[in-house]
Amino acid sequence: MLLSERQKEDLNKAIADYLSSNGYMNAFEHFQKESGLPSEIEKKYGGLLEKKWTSVIRLQKKVMELEAKLAEAEKEFNIGAPSRDKRSPSEWIPRPPERYALSGHRSPITKVLFHPVFSVMVTASEDATIKIWDFEAGDYERTLKGHTDSVQDVAFDHTGKFLVSCSADMAVKLWDFQAYECIKTLHGHDHNVSSVAFMPSGDFIVSCSRDKTIKMWEVATGYCVKTYTGHREWVRMIRVYHDGSLLASCSNDQTVRVWVVATKECKAELREHKHVVECIAWAPESAQPAISEAAETGGGKQKRTGPFLISGSRDKTIKMWDISVGICLFSMEGHDNWVRGLVVHPGGKFILSASDDKTLRIWDIKNKRNHKTLEAHSHFVTSLDMHRSAPYVITGSVDQTVKVWECR
Repeated sequence: MLLSERQKEDLNKAIADYLSSNGYMNAFEHFQKESGLPSEIEKKYGGLLEKKWTSVIRLQKKVMELEAKLAEAEKEFNIGAPSRDKRSPSEWIPRPPERYALSGHRSPITKVLFHPVFSVMVTASEDATIKIWDFEAGDYERTLKGHTDSVQDVAFDHTGKFLVSCSADMAVKLWDFQAYECIKTLHGHDHNVSSVAFMPSGDFIVSCSRDKTIKMWEVATGYCVKTYTGHREWVRMIRVYHDGSLLASCSNDQTVRVWVVATKECKAELREHKHVVECIAWAPESAQPAISEAAETGGGKQKRTGPFLISGSRDKTIKMWDISVGICLFSMEGHDNWVRGLVVHPGGKFILSASDDKTLRIWDIKNKRNHKTLEAHSHFVTSLDMHRSAPYVITGSVDQTVKVWECR
């Protein structure tokens, strides 16, 4: 490598300064004599060699990161993943690296959720707070305080005007999301409330708890109008079918149950998981063709109409259920630890999952396989959500950060 006379002189002076300041006087004198340097080295060369050395290491690290990103892009290009312009939004999936890593919570994140209308998201945490962020700009907006223990779940009504939250403090709280204030606190559960959801009408809320029950609350009065019993252990999550006729719940008793809302009757008890069932999600109608195709390749010839439900468990598997007949259509394995969160891609071709193995995974429903794995966080990934119309996915973790991933 050729250096100009000026560069050579600068380098020699920096080396001379390094030798003299570290006490290598013999080497310094020889070097000074051979390189023809003056006996006094200007002050500006003090510590210059060390500075250059550390900046080279930083640059090397940056170059390695950029090379890794380039390799990832080349791999995608070579395996024929079309560019964002050529791929329809129904096939956009999150790609590394994350767009934002947001911190502010002082304890593990328990839940992340997009607002149905505005470009904001909410995050709940074991620090007893709910925080609101602008996911497009990556800005923190405000904190909602009121719970006295870990906030376990949050949900919006379809208009986005109301937010409901539940907590280990045994309370369910209803928030006015325009004035950002708590307007009702619902008491009735006897233990940690683990999950909440609005009914499609927005007039009722359902919640489930470690007290083994599921309760329905009337929003207008705050009264508990129904209690569903049947699970033998802690009920972990509750999700409402899109037409409001069915509820699905999962539990530490290793089962998934489906309830008829009107009659409180348990329509199906699904038992194939071998450990606690952590999470569930209803498949949208857009996913029916892919699910039917996957079920047919599994040996079944009849056309499946659903409704379909997916469940994730501590047994590390994701299962797809046909609720109309109460059977497991297929199972997907690949996570190395508990499956903690599930969401079906609005396009209907993929399932996204979050896990204690620190990854976010995208599953190809039709082929029943792991399509892509993102090393998402430095600790367990506890929750994820995908925006219904904008190309974003969010994840929350025990590492106390929330990450925003762009899809393409």
